[in-house]
Amino acid sequence: MSQTTKQDILRVNDLKAYYQMNYFGVNREVRAVDGITMTVRKGEVYGIAGESSSGKTSFIKVLAAAIRPPLRVVSGTVEFDFKSGKIDVAHASPSEVERVRWRDLSYIMQGSMSVLNPVRKIGKTFRDFAFRPLGLSNEAFEARVIEHLRRLKLPPEVLNAFPHELSGGMRQRVTIGLATVCHPEFVIADEPTTALDVVVQKEVLGLIREIQQDMNSSVVFVTHDMSVHANMADRVGIIYAGRLVEEGPTREMFFAPKHPYTAHLVASLPRIGDTTQRPALEGRPPNLADPPQGCRFHPRCPLAVDKCRKDVPPLEQVGPDHRTACWRWQDVKPLVSPHVAHGVMA
Repeated sequence: MSQTTKQDILRVNDLKAYYQMNYFGVNREVRAVDGITMTVRKGEVYGIAGESSSGKTSFIKVLAAAIRPPLRVVSGTVEFDFKSGKIDVAHASPSEVERVRWRDLSYIMQGSMSVLNPVRKIGKTFRDFAFRPLGLSNEAFEARVIEHLRRLKLPPEVLNAFPHELSGGMRQRVTIGLATVCHPEFVIADEPTTALDVVVQKEVLGLIREIQQDMNSSVVFVTHDMSVHANMADRVGIIYAGRLVEEGPTREMFFAPKHPYTAHLVASLPRIGDTTQRPALEGRPPNLADPPQGCRFHPRCPLAVDKCRKDVPPLEQVGPDHRTACWRWQDVKPLVSPHVAHGVMA
């Protein structure tokens, strides 16, 4: 585990969360989150990356205390250190979670139409989410919401609109507003730019960063798009097959990755004017109901040796604030040139 300091707002220790199912007498266990240990600091944007089916969504469901069967926490802790007190959301009671939800811990969910009630006006939805946590009078609450909407470049009139009457970008700004109107200390953003065009994506990302800096909140930002992490995150954690395989400062992850999977994620980014063929990563993520022995990346890894197939590599320190789980991390080379990496992070 990385060294804990008084600046940490989240400490995850050896977290295991599995989907446990029983169909027709047959037990099935999917190890979606399998031994993750990490920290997030106060005022930090921590990016989480990984391809589909890597376990990202399951992991943030646990962080957000949105655990529903068949997903269950098998072991480990998820401890937040809020100003109002500490709480382990992996084992907290519903009433304890309710105390911190939206006020201290908030969640920008993926897809605005899955958050907004299509038959309920935006103003009513704000009241559903935030009236009770804020504890304000009706007049003060309305003033707070209108002022917050202005920060998001939304007119007060949207409060009288139904979701279908707003554009995709406006709906996404509304979901950001719902998650941040209580000025929470910790915000989880799950693919908040999905299905938005690139211009709107840039606006939404800028708004999230601006609000995060204004509130001095910590943000866990989840997306498979490494170019978003390049421009948003202070540190990035890479998840593969339910495990954290690399973590480090964003610039180092692009210029000097220490895990072959990270190197391939960075190399997969499209770049304007570059017509060269991308290095392909063969195979596909393993079945988490029956993961391979040893390093779970070894069936796809060009550097794999016998040790990788037999032994699980520990997440070890390989530089200041940089950890990786790879037996051959010293042999990992960036798959993009430095000037290309500079272009991505511009």
